[in-house]
Amino acid sequence: MARLVMKFGGTSVADIERIRNVARHVKREIDAGHEVAVVVSAMSGATNRLVEWCREASVLHDAREYDAVVASGEQITSGLLAISLQAIGIAARSWQGWQLPIITSDAHASARILSVNGAELMRRLHECKEVAVISGFQGIHPQSGRITTLGRGGSDTSAVAVAAAIGADRCDIYTDVDGVYTTDPRVVPKARRLDRISFEEMLELASQGAKVLQVRSVELGMVHQVPIFVRSSFDSPDSIDPHKYPPGTLICDEEELVEQHVVTGIAFSKDEAQISIRRVQDKPGVAANIFGPLADANINVDMIVQNVSADGATTDLTFTVPAADFERAKETIAAAKAQIGYERLDGATDVTKVSVIGVGMRSHAGVAAKAFRSLADRGINIRAITTSEIKFSLLIDSAYTELAVRTLHSLYGLDKS
Repeated sequence: MARLVMKFGGTSVADIERIRNVARHVKREIDAGHEVAVVVSAMSGATNRLVEWCREASVLHDAREYDAVVASGEQITSGLLAISLQAIGIAARSWQGWQLPIITSDAHASARILSVNGAELMRRLHECKEVAVISGFQGIHPQSGRITTLGRGGSDTSAVAVAAAIGADRCDIYTDVDGVYTTDPRVVPKARRLDRISFEEMLELASQGAKVLQVRSVELGMVHQVPIFVRSSFDSPDSIDPHKYPPGTLICDEEELVEQHVVTGIAFSKDEAQISIRRVQDKPGVAANIFGPLADANINVDMIVQNVSADGATTDLTFTVPAADFERAKETIAAAKAQIGYERLDGATDVTKVSVIGVGMRSHAGVAAKAFRSLADRGINIRAITTSEIKFSLLIDSAYTELAVRTLHSLYGLDKS
């Protein structure tokens, strides 16, 4: 017998029939003798509709009331799934984030989970044999007593946090894909599903553009050593043996990987913008004058490249920000021109960040050099480069995104079974 957390995303609970299908997935695990807690997202499209209503009511709305509104989507799903489980003879009850409670910070719309009290949940799972159906994406800030939400994809984070709190053997993330792929199959038809991937690799993939899991959920899994299994909710519930791993991807500790590939996957993000500050005085404190105001404006900076001029007096500094923050970042830099002392400010939004990820890079030299040569042979110019122990990222023109991803995918043998 195992203790499982099963998480179902919006497309998996899009309507009543799909919620019934989810109930059958849960019943399969209960019939196998497992203790089960379920975390659900809002029904597909529901959160977007609630967000739009908030904007219609007032463009400058209260973030606390915004959270009260958008958190209701998950509440509806949890109640409907509990009803559906009861209809097929499974004892179940719905839980809201504040009822456990899931304690969070007070950063409304992007709160972070601080702790989860799993005591009552474990008691009911063990003594009452009752399935807990938990509203994801939400928690409570105890000092104010207000409902908070965790940001887009927050139900993944809720699920892993609950799994850690109740000592679950595994957290199964059911979604509309059957696992984590070497890259986006829509760009590279030969992309392969990975059987296993390390937490570190998945963290890099998620943070560099892969949409399968929220970054924070992977961080929690890694910190608390909760194995995460990504699988499809559209597989027939009756065709799966609950005692075996079905098709999917297990995200686990690096030591559990049977073999370590040099490169595991290719991620890309088109939501990038490039800013270049030309002929900045090359002296101590300039970087602080540039990136301090950006930090104060809550603008995340990613890739940074600095070029020193021949005379050593001035420098050009290039960096990337999220495309959504491009205009705000330019305005922030322009407002600080007197302190920075630059000559010209340039920018571009037609750029893509392509990242190559793999734990095997730690023990192999020349991995990035192969990419540079291969892309150059295809006429793809690299605007900026950043590296880490298990990843390197390249900034290129958006027009070459698909060519670059396909080239790198083949270069590192990811097309092969």
